[in-house]
Amino acid sequence: MTHDVIIIGAGPAGISAALYAKRANLSVAVIYSGESQLEKAHKIENYYGFPQGISGADLYANGIAQAKNLGVEVIEAEVTHIEMIVPPPQTQYNVKAGGNDYSAPCVILATGNKKLRPQIEGIVDFEGKGVSYCAVCDGFFYRKKNVAVIGSGKFAVEEAAHLAHIAQTVTILTDGKDDSEIKGEISKDVFLSEKIKIDTRKVTKIIPNGENAKVGGVIFSDSEVLGLDGVFVALGSAGAVDFAKKLGLSLNGDSIAANEKMATNAPGIFSCGNANGGLLQVCKAVYEGGAAGLSAVEYVRGMKKTA
Repeated sequence: MTHDVIIIGAGPAGISAALYAKRANLSVAVIYSGESQLEKAHKIENYYGFPQGISGADLYANGIAQAKNLGVEVIEAEVTHIEMIVPPPQTQYNVKAGGNDYSAPCVILATGNKKLRPQIEGIVDFEGKGVSYCAVCDGFFYRKKNVAVIGSGKFAVEEAAHLAHIAQTVTILTDGKDDSEIKGEISKDVFLSEKIKIDTRKVTKIIPNGENAKVGGVIFSDSEVLGLDGVFVALGSAGAVDFAKKLGLSLNGDSIAANEKMATNAPGIFSCGNANGGLLQVCKAVYEGGAAGLSAVEYVRGMKKTA
């Protein structure tokens, strides 16, 4: 399915971007999954136009309804992968979500910053020393080595699948969570079924290898040890920064680096909302979403002129 603009995320930033892009007569798809941070807000009383306040859940639902009423295609599915399939000047990106492929010359990242860190002893100490949050970024360093992915959803399977072509062994550690979703995803591919192992035991600690203070393995709640050279964290669903790392986007710490037009360093990729850091408020998300939507319109129209 091909669109002019694909927006990842249906919060204030993503929906605002969709409204501006759609009103410019572009084909727009919004893809989202999971619970938004906005939905968790009990009551919002500092946003323009609501004298009695409004619940985060209602504001979130109203935004999605508004986009649908305007003709935006809103798809509820988990995005697991984004990649450039056609280089500039006629850039095209492929987005994998819910088992389907969507393509567009322009992608707006508006999922917020969902980086999750498990409550495991040693996880922080070994970040950059064997603990990674991006298989595409760091998988190369673990050729023919033993690695694990901590997670229990499709995001974890996507990371493990990438590592399966590089590492000697790959084990998905669900850290005590149910493994039914992972098994269902892995069973679709014979290679992955043979290559990836699953361990549902609770992980209590990450331990060093005794040689250079890097990851040496994990200890389970039953005191058994699994020797490892690297641990990749893939909890929940992928957020904007996870995709940014895979796409090679510039970062400012844990935030995406974007200019005043919400453009990143990659052609056709824009970012808005919490993923860009700064004031984590609805008003900022709406503004940046609008700016990203208008920038996307300019970018797509420019491409069409040169086609």
